[in-house]
Amino acid sequence: MKIPLSWLKEYLEGTMDEAILPEALTMAGLEVGSVEEIEGDKVFDLEITPNRADCLSLLGIAREIKAIFRLNLKKPQFEIKQALRDDRFTISIADPHLCYRYAGRIIRNVKVTSSPEWLKLRLEKAGIRSINNVVDVTNYVLLEYGHPLHAFDLDLLEDYCIRVGTPKSILGTSSAEIETLDGVKRVVGSEDLLIWDGKRPVAVAGVMGGANTEVTDRTVNILLESAYFKPESIRKTAKRLGISTEASYRFERGTDIENLINALDRAAYLIQKLTGGEIYETIDVYPTKIPVKEISFKTDRIRKFIGLEIDDREILEILSELDIEVKKKEDFYI
Repeated sequence: MKIPLSWLKEYLEGTMDEAILPEALTMAGLEVGSVEEIEGDKVFDLEITPNRADCLSLLGIAREIKAIFRLNLKKPQFEIKQALRDDRFTISIADPHLCYRYAGRIIRNVKVTSSPEWLKLRLEKAGIRSINNVVDVTNYVLLEYGHPLHAFDLDLLEDYCIRVGTPKSILGTSSAEIETLDGVKRVVGSEDLLIWDGKRPVAVAGVMGGANTEVTDRTVNILLESAYFKPESIRKTAKRLGISTEASYRFERGTDIENLINALDRAAYLIQKLTGGEIYETIDVYPTKIPVKEISFKTDRIRKFIGLEIDDREILEILSELDIEVKKKEDFYI
């Protein structure tokens, strides 16, 4: 994952030694494979292990740096001042064991054009090609929050609805065909999760959108999607279809189900800022809750595991810097 240092620093407040940052990140378990100079900016190429899905974003990396150098984290500040209401559009989930949550926002009267230079440059430094201002915002927020988003041309959605399900659940068939955004016609299996409108599939869930609802310079109204899909399902579908995308890479490792509305709102705010569109209220379908996991530990066990003598106070401070809430319970912590 490529991280431009100038962009990363926008989320941090305080002083750090940039010269030792690559080594510090590597020692923290986020190996810096290389550092490249692009347009006078240092770009770190990080190798993120599969168990650190929380670090597949600029905010995730910034949180780690915050803990290392004892800095303050500056989260993006924005406000959606007024959202219009549209009760006609519906979202339904046929397979809640595969799609735990699906949220969408309609944005009307957008003006789809090329992105401003600052946005193009940030994406290019991160290794992502600029497409248009709407799609670029979804990729920008993916890098910022680590949560993939997708934009549909609202006027190309049949029957003014979204359905989430497999061909087996939606059609009662063993397969379905969809042409994806790369222009390839693909046959998906009965257990592969798709996004449908009222008549046909419009995206391979968590992997790639469909060509039939692509956002182009002719698009006027959009539906912005933010969802949580079961990681194992996305992994199997992506592997079977031979597709690997920035979205599937993150969904396969697991995203934060409680963060998807923040990512959706951030993207809606930026799209409105760049296109002048009108934002509508969020439609949030959330059938499958993920229980919060509590992990109990003893500080002696941590010292033994890492092989370092570190006092309880510092252990708790580090966890706090990583935004991990800790409670004391008798002779252990949760």
